[in-house]
Amino acid sequence: MTLPVTAATAAMLALLLLLLAIDTVRHRMRLRTAHGLADDAKLTSASRAHGNLAEHAPIVIILIALLELSRAHHWGLVALAGAFLLARVLHIHGFYYPKEGGPPLTRSLGVILTWLVMAALIGWTGWKLTGNL
Repeated sequence: MTLPVTAATAAMLALLLLLLAIDTVRHRMRLRTAHGLADDAKLTSASRAHGNLAEHAPIVIILIALLELSRAHHWGLVALAGAFLLARVLHIHGFYYPKEGGPPLTRSLGVILTWLVMAALIGWTGWKLTGNL
């Protein structure tokens, strides 16, 4: 396989996405609702954790693939892919274990780490476009 970091990252994110989709459907079945959030905190958490991952994962996978195709440093990509996966797990944990008085620390850390990884991938891709690496 020519894109092992991309493939491994995509497969792990797809597994997370599948698990979150199954949990969202489980809550919908529990509430007997096909649409909306039924004003239910557990369904809201499951649905938003799923949606948020679906919103962020594609661009990260694309950027990792583009960098891998441009022969970017393998272990640098592995580190960023691992950091993104950790960020998403932290974010999901924060959705599933909310607390009073604001978002849980894990959710905040997940958001910040997600943005840092995305910024690094964007910057690295831009750097590659200028031909400096």
